Amino acid sequence: MDSTRWRSTRAVALSTITVGSILTATSAVTAVAEPSGPDVSSWQHVDGRFIDWFAVKRAGHDFAMVKATEGLSYLNPYFVPDSVLMRTAGVARGTYHYARPNLPPEPQAALYATVVLGQNGPLDLPPVLDLENAGGLGPAGLIDWTHRYLNTVQALTGRVPIIYTYPNFWKTAMANTNEFTRYPLWIADYRGNEQPEVPGGWPTWTFWQTTDAGRIPGIAGGTDVNVYSGAQGDFARYANIG
Repeated sequence: MDSTRWRSTRAVALSTITVGSILTATSAVTAVAEPSGPDVSSWQHVDGRFIDWFAVKRAGHDFAMVKATEGLSYLNPYFVPDSVLMRTAGVARGTYHYARPNLPPEPQAALYATVVLGQNGPLDLPPVLDLENAGGLGPAGLIDWTHRYLNTVQALTGRVPIIYTYPNFWKTAMANTNEFTRYPLWIADYRGNEQPEVPGGWPTWTFWQTTDAGRIPGIAGGTDVNVYSGAQGDFARYANIG
């Protein structure tokens, strides 16, 4: 994800992995994480260039996550063209809000829901909360903030949101709480292990951001790349395809 490109300043060096690896969703149930896709924001529009979503699709990527909003006032200037062009290319769309917990959650949820115009159409994945900034809140305050945001977004969009985070943030800023296991988990873990670390009592992950330095045809420069585990069932159904 981005805002101030936290990945480039993290203290722990994270390595990339091969996206085409065969992955297992849990130790008990084997799932091949076939659907893959980038997540993008204004950073992937180098020199104002548009993403060639047809090239992304031809390269075998079935979905992409697109930054929509941040805080109470930021709208990704490329969100609308990306949304239109990726749908035209047949790429399922996930959209995310970058949380600013120093600001109240309900107006942020309302801004996001207004901008994305719902998440229930064809090729729509559920809404995503990008939670990687505590905004000065301690764990109890941040847990309350997160509950309020997610409840509001679910009420406004009609779908159970996905939480994006990374292990160390969840274990520290969220005190490794297990209060959010009903929400699908999108975890960022670039250490090259066979499975990502899953914090917070989640039984498994739904999306795994495996690298922040992937190369995908149609996207200028590096980009995050993600895989889907199958944890929410058939991907076509989950993404309202067909």
